[in-house]
Parts: sequence; structure tokens; C-alpha cells
Amino acid sequence: MPELSENREPPADWTELFFRFLSDEKDASVYTQRNYRQALGEFAQWHGESHEPPVRWAELERNDFRLFLRQLGRRELSQAAIRLRFSALNSFYKFLMRRGLVESSPVKGVTLPKPAKRLPQFLTLDQMNALLDAPVREYEAKRDARKKRNKPVSPMPYLRDRAILETIYSCGLRVGEICRMLAGEIEPDELVVNVHGKGKKERQVPIGRAAIEAIRLYWERLAKPPAADEPVFFASEEKRNAIYPRLVQLRLKNYLSACGLDPSLTPHKLRHSYATHLLDAGADLRSVQEMLGHSNLATTQVYTHVTTERIKRAYDKAHPRA
Repeated sequence: MPELSENREPPADWTELFFRFLSDEKDASVYTQRNYRQALGEFAQWHGESHEPPVRWAELERNDFRLFLRQLGRRELSQAAIRLRFSALNSFYKFLMRRGLVESSPVKGVTLPKPAKRLPQFLTLDQMNALLDAPVREYEAKRDARKKRNKPVSPMPYLRDRAILETIYSCGLRVGEICRMLAGEIEPDELVVNVHGKGKKERQVPIGRAAIEAIRLYWERLAKPPAADEPVFFASEEKRNAIYPRLVQLRLKNYLSACGLDPSLTPHKLRHSYATHLLDAGADLRSVQEMLGHSNLATTQVYTHVTTERIKRAYDKAHPRA
């Protein structure tokens, strides 16, 4: 391992350098930043039980991480939780190597538990249509109920929510992407949206007319439509601040319950539904990969397993000699 020069930061500051890199340069999501900070903090706490803090990252060996892996296993964490912690450690050491602070990664070569094969959850077309209609149905129900008491209900949040759901499903967006989306990034005449994805990657995706119309109806009800550099969707019209992931999750939970669907489903399941429905309709895998913004085709291929499994079930159920 290289020795620290006078110009290099001490090891105690390496994690903060990494977190600043995630935030400022990599533009990692708030969830990634939170998970990575927790993972490195958890390792440091474990390491500090038998060593003098702070962690001297350049002096650690592979066996240190094998011991950490065993400790995680004794806590009966899920395979996904264990792999998440090591993903953070692996990314951290890659960062240190690029900065010339270490020569190699002691995390490399640690054998992790194989990830469980879980197919993405998705909504059927009928379920998706019911969900998209849920905000309008809820508004109409509340409007009619309050009309008797002469208490008007603002349609604004329901028009916004309908437009949000339509846009996520129409474009296959991550929740962070739709929260960051600016009005000027939508090209309604061309039916495309310029999306700022993970790691500051940009892509252009089609947007359907139904989503464009839902956004138009929402904007028409605003006292002042958003300028090109303002968010597409406001959490508060008065403050004109952008919607945020937790708000989208809570509103979705409400509409899922109203439709009799599992309220624990996340906004990401709408993205799964988008990809599955595209492939079911004959879209090619490469195009779906580009629209989703996946850097690796293997990430997109999991959706082909979903459609294949469903075809198999239909065959087993219907074919006389299955």
C-alpha cells in the first residue's frame, strides 16, 4: 500500500471525501448516499470494537472483510442487505484507487452470498388503468361528499397526482427523475422528455399523449404555469417547490389502497410495469434498455424472465398436454 504523502488527506477524512464525491460529482440519489454512509459507518463501528479508531482503510486486508461478512451472517441479515453493504465498501475502495490513495481493494475477492432470484413485481394493464384513474375518482368522491356541506375541494393535488402517475408510467421514470424534472425538459410537440438520470447521465425518452394531456390540465389550473427552469410538479403551489420522493410514495400508497391493490408497492413498481408491458407488446430489449437508462443489458433482461414465466403459466393452464 502506498504511504501517505504530505498532500494527502488522513484516512479519517477519506469517507467524507467519498461522500462529497457521491453528492457533488456522481450525483448519487439521496437513498444511495444514505445507504452508503450507513454501510461504511456500520463497518467502522464493528472494526472499532477490536481496533483503535479511526479505521485505517489502507491497512485493511481481505480477511478483515471476511470477518465482517461472518458477523453480518450471524445477524441473519438478508442476502440483499449483505450485498448492499459490500457494494458500498466496494465503491468506496474503487474511489480510493482512482484517487491513488490505495493500490488495490481488499474487498475484491470476498465471496458473497448469491442474490436470491426475485422477479420484478408489476401491475397488470387493468390494474394500471385503475390506478391512473384513482386520483380523479377520489377527487369526484370528495367533491360530491363536501358539496352537501358547502365545502369545496381543490382539484389541484388530484390533477397533479394523475399527471405524475401518467408520466412515471408513460416514460418509465425513477421517482428521483420525476422529482427533478423541469418544465423545459418536456418537448410536447416532439413527444419526448429529456431525463437527467443516475450519475448525471442524460437520456431522451418518449412520452405519451395521455401524459402530456394530464400535465397540460394540471398546469392550466395553476395560478401561474411553471417557467422552463421550474419543476414540472409542485409539492406546494404557493412555495413552488418540487415534489419529493416521500410525497410521491405517500400519495401512491393512498391510491393503491383505493384500488384494492397492495399499498406497499413503491413508485419503482410502476417502472417495472412500464418495462414489462413494453416487452409484452413486442418492444425490443435494447430499446427498453435505453428508455430505462440501464447501463447494462443484463439489468433489463430480468423483465424478459417476467414475460416468459407468465407465458409458461398460461401454457400450463391452457394446453391440454402441458
